[in-house]
Amino acid sequence: MLLSKGFEVEMYTGTPEGEVVGLSDRIVADLEGFVREPDSRNVEYTTAPLSSYDRLLCALVKPRVRLREYLKQLGDYTLLPGSTLSLGGSDRFYRSDPNNPYHTYIEQTYGTKVVTASIHINIGISQPELLMRAIRLARVEAPLYLALSASSPFLDGEVTGYHSTRWGLFPKTPAIVPLFESHRHYIQWTEEQLELGTMQNVRHLWSAVRPNGDRRPYCLNRLELRICDLEVNPLALLAITALLEARIWQMMEDPSLDPLELSTLPAATRNEDLVALTDANEIAASRQSLDAELTHWQDGRTILARDWIEEIYREVWPIAKKRGFSCFLSPLKKILREGNTAQQWLKLHEGGSDTRSIILQGINGMAHQEWELEDNLCAQLVA
Repeated sequence: MLLSKGFEVEMYTGTPEGEVVGLSDRIVADLEGFVREPDSRNVEYTTAPLSSYDRLLCALVKPRVRLREYLKQLGDYTLLPGSTLSLGGSDRFYRSDPNNPYHTYIEQTYGTKVVTASIHINIGISQPELLMRAIRLARVEAPLYLALSASSPFLDGEVTGYHSTRWGLFPKTPAIVPLFESHRHYIQWTEEQLELGTMQNVRHLWSAVRPNGDRRPYCLNRLELRICDLEVNPLALLAITALLEARIWQMMEDPSLDPLELSTLPAATRNEDLVALTDANEIAASRQSLDAELTHWQDGRTILARDWIEEIYREVWPIAKKRGFSCFLSPLKKILREGNTAQQWLKLHEGGSDTRSIILQGINGMAHQEWELEDNLCAQLVA
């Protein structure tokens, strides 16, 4: 049996010419399964927790097909790729719910830095201490998942210097989040942040990875990886998810695979040092993604993100094969070979394409890919 997996998918709505248009109020009112974000220009859907990768694929694609059909009823609207307001609109906030005090706080505190589209990957783990160990490992390797998914090199029509402008500008909150040494540590830390006001509520923990569950911080049942940019290719997203799941299975088979145990950094300051190292790696990955020079949490050596991913891929492939999902890892090889979305877009830009034509190409490619997957694979599953 595989671990359960689910996604929170944030996407921009807009015109086929790439203009982002706020439609979430109408979408949420008329379509079941969609929820609003603070800014009306993006909307979110959530997939149910599923173990099967085949079923996950359709759970990703079908809501998007349904949303596209609905958008056509509203007018000439579509879905847009990328994790930032690539072609413009970052100068103002378009509130989706003007009466929501938490949204007011977000707008006044962070502005449009949080008006981004991303993928949150949830992996079901019900034992609290096992969950905390998985979160520690995912946290120090989160920059690798960002490197694979980076898709936001543009903002307001300009090249920003980031591969993930979203994560480069995103206001991680609170500013310093430790590696949680136990469930009790997480509970105490969360209660302290709420008392200090550095978190407005239990959801206001905007780090690369966080525990999640029905009653945070007390009742937890899943790891939530929040760092990924919007990966619109469902097969690539499943590959990134398969890498995370295989790494967690590896950790469960070998409990010593814990940064707080295995790192050679000084024991007295290991937690703080690992957090500082990981924060620096996140910044590097947001700028150069797969070509970023990172510091390995285990022994402090410098390593390219792509080489580190290759190392882990080789380690976990036999584990994934034994459990029957190694085929879903294979698209990672294509990403490493051809580059992530941001790298492909920047290559087009360097070749003379302007940002608008690149985004338009992405819009058309995403729609065609969804149609192809829904028509071929999902139809077979239903049959």
